[in-house]
Amino acid sequence: MFHKLKSVKPLENYILEVIFEDDICKYYDVSRVFDKWQVFKDLTINNLFQQVKVDKGGYGISWNDEIDLSCEELWEHGFDNKIV
Repeated sequence: MFHKLKSVKPLENYILEVIFEDDICKYYDVSRVFDKWQVFKDLTINNLFQQVKVDKGGYGISWNDEIDLSCEELWEHGFDNKIV
């Protein structure tokens, strides 16, 4: 089952606030994948992190053609409470 996205908002410290279509809110720490996937380190350059958007259909988010995350990654590894 896909947990489709409604909205995404970039917060401080590379945290995303993600709202799913069923209005469940989760927080995702993007910095946790900086070492796992090298391309994500580009989000620290030129304010790119702030340019995140929900992909058409709500199946993921993206910053550009090379950096994206699936709705399932956000659902499975997101936190219910904001990370400080």
